[in-house]
Amino acid sequence: QVQLVESGGGVVQPGGSLRLSCVASGFGLDYYAIGWFRQAPGKEREGVSCIGINSGTPYYADSVKGRFTISRDKDKNMVYLQMNSLEPEDTAVYYCGADTGLGAGERTATCPYIFGSWGQGTQVTVSS
Repeated sequence: QVQLVESGGGVVQPGGSLRLSCVASGFGLDYYAIGWFRQAPGKEREGVSCIGINSGTPYYADSVKGRFTISRDKDKNMVYLQMNSLEPEDTAVYYCGADTGLGAGERTATCPYIFGSWGQGTQVTVSS
């Protein structure tokens, strides 16, 4: 079982930057990808970005391409989401999810993985 904990959310002005972090832990830790999702009030959760843990191949939603960068540190079991040029539309609770290879969970058009383990989320608010 993978446990995920997000951090790094906060309040930022439009055009500002934040870096989110997701740390994975757990006995027999084994996962294939980490993804960042977000959910704004009254909207469905959407996939923002994900990365293959071994390949390092990143994937991005069109709405964040060129502004967000995902990266991972395999040794530390960490995945980061660097968010630049933030817009009010980026305001949401951001969650990280893991594909642990069980074949069950949430899919997204952004990423070729299935995310079945989740963190508790971190709030990102972009406002002047």
